[in-house]
Amino acid sequence: MITFQNNPKLSIFVPFLYIAWEDNILTQQEYNKLDDFITATGWITKAEKEFLQSKIKAGSPPSRSELYSWKDMINSVLSSSDRPSNLTELGILIANAERLTFNNEDIQQKAAVFVQLEAELGIIGNELISGFSNSRDTVTHSHNTSKSFDVAEMTAFLEGSQSDIINKVKSIISSPELELTDTSADDFRETVLQWCQILADNGLGSYAYPKEYGGKDDIERYFTIMETLSYHDLSLVIKFGVQFGLWGMSILSLGTEKHYKKYLKDVGSLALPGCFAMTETHHGSNVKGIETTATYNHADKTFIINTPDRYARKEYIGNAANHGEMATVFAKLIIDGNDYGVNTFIVHIRDKNKNVLPGVTIEDCGKKMGLNGVDNGILYFDNVVIPKENMLDRFASVNDDGEFTSPIPSDNRRFFTMLGTLVGGRIGIPRSALAAARTGITIAIQYADQRRQFGPAGGKEVPILNYRMHQLRLMPYLANAYALHFALQYVTQRFINMKPEEMQEIEALAAGMKAYSTWNTRDTLQECREACGGKGYISENRIDDLKNDTEIYTTFEGDNTVLMQLVAKNRLSEFRKEFGELNVGTLFNYVLQQAKTSITEKNPFAIRNTDEKHLADPDFHLHAFRYRERELVSSAARRFKKLVDDGLDTFDAANIMHPHMLNLAEAYLDRVILEQFNVNVENCKSEPLKEVLQRLYTLFALNKLHEHKAWYLEQGYMEGVKTKAIRKMVSQLCWEIRRDAVPLTDAFNIPESCLAPIVTFRKGEA
Repeated sequence: MITFQNNPKLSIFVPFLYIAWEDNILTQQEYNKLDDFITATGWITKAEKEFLQSKIKAGSPPSRSELYSWKDMINSVLSSSDRPSNLTELGILIANAERLTFNNEDIQQKAAVFVQLEAELGIIGNELISGFSNSRDTVTHSHNTSKSFDVAEMTAFLEGSQSDIINKVKSIISSPELELTDTSADDFRETVLQWCQILADNGLGSYAYPKEYGGKDDIERYFTIMETLSYHDLSLVIKFGVQFGLWGMSILSLGTEKHYKKYLKDVGSLALPGCFAMTETHHGSNVKGIETTATYNHADKTFIINTPDRYARKEYIGNAANHGEMATVFAKLIIDGNDYGVNTFIVHIRDKNKNVLPGVTIEDCGKKMGLNGVDNGILYFDNVVIPKENMLDRFASVNDDGEFTSPIPSDNRRFFTMLGTLVGGRIGIPRSALAAARTGITIAIQYADQRRQFGPAGGKEVPILNYRMHQLRLMPYLANAYALHFALQYVTQRFINMKPEEMQEIEALAAGMKAYSTWNTRDTLQECREACGGKGYISENRIDDLKNDTEIYTTFEGDNTVLMQLVAKNRLSEFRKEFGELNVGTLFNYVLQQAKTSITEKNPFAIRNTDEKHLADPDFHLHAFRYRERELVSSAARRFKKLVDDGLDTFDAANIMHPHMLNLAEAYLDRVILEQFNVNVENCKSEPLKEVLQRLYTLFALNKLHEHKAWYLEQGYMEGVKTKAIRKMVSQLCWEIRRDAVPLTDAFNIPESCLAPIVTFRKGEA
């Protein structure tokens, strides 16, 4: 009778059989691969082949005792040998232990064919081998936090040139004056106003304004301030953003020198609290469709601001319900009955004693899901008269003869130029959202490192962060936090150094990153809440406030779905610039590129390549991300053209295309983020930092490929064996990153006062 014990050479197969049957399920694909391999193996007899084939019959799986005997064979060699790197090496070790010694030539020959079998089965040897141990202190127990890099060095790498202002802000938000406490909604609004005054008194509100008007002329540090404040309380962040960003920056971006001299110093010191009144009840994202009017009266050189009906009221206006004294109002300019489109005007709404002025009606939006420290209100204007100089006239004005003038002749271009100057809000919000996500993931990971639950019978309980599923829940979001940090730094620099011809591209990029980052924050915080169990539901542990306060981030500064449409339209516009009309001649280059892709990336070897080195190769990631982006943009262009050519109205065609457009926008943003992550990894000079960042980068890349595996399978870009290998490698990367997870969150350097009791006690106990 043939057994593994009396036929030692067959024991090379033991690791493969154990892995195939460990979950009690042998798939048809696994059976086919193993059966073909056994049949083709030339160095075993027919009887030995039949014995091995009897071990892979779906109808007669091995008993649990047989499985345990296979595992004992594996553990016995692991306890006395250097840990092998794959199942092939493990099998040879078992064969040697069973008194069969191979010469070098035999080993190399057998190793080569077995390694190929591993690849075809989509097996990642390191991951599987790490799960074996015959020690009472299991691998799961021993796989704990260990610092492989210097945390302070990582913090410095992330903060770069901004560390001085970051430390200043952290010092302020950690002070007793800004202590986080529970208060009623009305009291909380006043507390947030006081906090905002402290920031203004420290010169933080006016950073982006010109030096001659009390500022620092430093928009980059303004964004950094807003991001760092987001570790503290998001009502304060939004109050800060409304006052010094939307209100103040609208004057700076849309006004001229006379407005700067009159208002900016008082805005920056909070002596003049104000609002940004764009959104209307029935015209949220459709700014062009707003109905509020500003009718010019040349006789007394005034404008009359009017709300024509209740649905044209300005709604969700921050600073309006309690504190604002003035507002930048977006309204349609009417001169002699002619509509000159949307323009902006400064309108008084309260006096210094906070009395509402005649013609202005203000309602409170009331209690919200979150951000209840911000006094959102509703504004109505009943023929409110303002002086001519209150028109913000950088891009359009009314001359001395009462005629409309503008340096930009095109109405459409003027409108989008005006809105483009306000794109900074779409940089500040995603950076704020990222800080909230960092806070949540820090709390969840550090809690999971301490919280113990379950373990082997009679053994110690295990930190829940050591469980594979918990790692799969959290580690991809940790990778996202690092990826988005580098991407948003890139967008910030593009915005600061923007050339006029780049404005549309950067506006679309900022819009997309706002959507991407805020959606990521929403998902991160939900996973963190669940991962913390009941502790995540208790308010003192902060995740509820972070979740509720960031809910609106997906909606304000532009609804995310609408913003992604803007991104997709920009990509189609760039595609048209590159290829022109979609005809045979102009598509030649594109078809040529696709043919090259088929040769290099879609050949039979590439689509089934499961080699670990290949799966971790940044060139593979970049090619795959670019391929998806290219294919989605070209198919969108072809599909839209066909719909219109078939007689469909362009509006209806665009409506049909919306889901396709969102996928296109996401693919573009994935690619940009991937590129920036890789650039920063390559630029890192410290080898320990670079090593851990490389693992995070690879996790980000492979997790995204795993998320879109159905698309890649449909396109024939990968086969199932490759997507299976990617899934397993994602799991293995999560396992490896777990050791560095706590130090990686420590590197965010979030003030202890901004974390949660479930994690801050660890430092006190240390």
